[in-house]
Amino acid sequence: MTEEAVPLDARFDRITFEPGKMGGRACIRGLRITVGLVVSLVAEGASWGEILADYPDLEPEDIRQALTYAAWLTREEIVSA
Repeated sequence: MTEEAVPLDARFDRITFEPGKMGGRACIRGLRITVGLVVSLVAEGASWGEILADYPDLEPEDIRQALTYAAWLTREEIVSA
């Protein structure tokens, strides 16, 4: 992680945001690999092994945390009318 990279919180210590990098999108450990890219690759059917082979800077925990972060972002609260 670079000095400018700031983690979201302890649960997502590999998810970082830098205003000048990748448009401020959520990235993995300050790399130029966005959470959105990782989640999209998984959604399109890429295996973890394929992703790790294509992006050698990634680690299995990076993929897990990207998916956990995406799930956290999409949690919905249902409020009855």
